[in-house]
Amino acid sequence: MSETITKAPASDQTLPAVSPRLVTWFARYLRRYFARSFDAIRVSGEDVLSEIGSGPLVIYTNHPSWWDPILFMLLSQVLVPGRRAYGPMDSEALEKYRFLARLGIFGVEQGTRAGAVQFLKTGEAILRRHDTALWITAEGRFTDSRQRPVSLRPGLSHLIRRTGAVTAIPLAVEYTFWNERLPEILVRFGDAVEFTPDDRPTSSTELTKRLEQGLESTLDHLETLALERDPSAFRTLLLGRSGVTGIYDWWRRLLAKVQGRTFDASHGGGRS
Repeated sequence: MSETITKAPASDQTLPAVSPRLVTWFARYLRRYFARSFDAIRVSGEDVLSEIGSGPLVIYTNHPSWWDPILFMLLSQVLVPGRRAYGPMDSEALEKYRFLARLGIFGVEQGTRAGAVQFLKTGEAILRRHDTALWITAEGRFTDSRQRPVSLRPGLSHLIRRTGAVTAIPLAVEYTFWNERLPEILVRFGDAVEFTPDDRPTSSTELTKRLEQGLESTLDHLETLALERDPSAFRTLLLGRSGVTGIYDWWRRLLAKVQGRTFDASHGGGRS
């Protein structure tokens, strides 16, 4: 049986054709993939997602790693399951991974006027619908999560100014080592900002500054949580494989058996 691909209405033909079956399968694959590569994915501030209405949604983020796009795909499936997720990617990179287009990724030609126009055109089509979410690494390049001040490219503010009412939520991401062999993925959602035609900055520069302040504040909050190294400050979305493996875990397992206690592979003596 051939797979059904969800196509946008005629008025939204600039939207990529998304395959729901492929999206579901890929989310399952990503759970296993991240579990092999990270100790855990931990989320803070997600309550903001339950407080937003049904209107257009933008989740804008920092960009610390190449893991970001697939992390957002997993987060969108788990945390915002009622919305079809879309996100921009450099068109040359997308050519190498064309299947991503069926997951909601659309190409943008970097550094050209044509690319900027295409981004705005596709972004407007996404935000005309109320069952979608646009995930965007608004810095436009790889940056360290501790770099200050936060600097965003102007494309997002131009898009918001061309759109009607839209909710924008900053998302901070950090990849860090705590007590285990594998690193943690820590994410923090910031305060949502609702923009309407009658209530938003009159210039793109002013709007960009407001978005930068929101993301920087969220990053600062996440930095504090990361330094505290307390898993209970987060909801653990996914746990990976603990332990340091090899002879170290073999010796610890043997010692636990001799002492008559249950072996805990985590280096920190337990994980939330």
